[in-house]
Amino acid sequence: MAVARSLWGHIERRDHRLMRRMNRWRPPRWIRIWTITVTRLGDGWVWYGLGLLLLGFGGPRRFAAVGAAAAAAVLGIFLFKALKHLSQRPRPCQIEPHCWSKILPPDQFSFPSGHAMTAFSIALVISYFYPSLEGVLLFLALNIAVSRIVLGMHFLSDVLAGMVLGVALGCASITAFASIGLV
Repeated sequence: MAVARSLWGHIERRDHRLMRRMNRWRPPRWIRIWTITVTRLGDGWVWYGLGLLLLGFGGPRRFAAVGAAAAAAVLGIFLFKALKHLSQRPRPCQIEPHCWSKILPPDQFSFPSGHAMTAFSIALVISYFYPSLEGVLLFLALNIAVSRIVLGMHFLSDVLAGMVLGVALGCASITAFASIGLV
């Protein structure tokens, strides 16, 4: 247990050091616009739009693709809400004010990043069904995850945990849909 506390203390110190740097950094205007835009897309709009496009033009695998992505996302929502309630880790913007971002957090707690979890789970699932979209989707997911750190919504460890959990949810969803013959 002492090793776990020591490791978590090390992670927290590094998280707080990065948070202070990010909160004091005044990025160029184009980075500020990009991070705000991409985090807003990650609120769900890009995923809803992608789902509708795939349903309309996604070919014969469209229902399996959208169903598996939706299953991963919905399960992710329940998972990150439960983990946030258990961890009750305050957000960086609650610990230290952010110098330029005025975006309000969607909920009270920081760990794990629901945006990163959702982005990576959906990107992985849709990339499985449509490999030609993989580069764009992973680029988008990574940008959504990084935007959460730059905007002061999450610590690095929150985002990394969200990414790992999102990949796990995506893999689980693909496996579940494959086991019932929908993939």
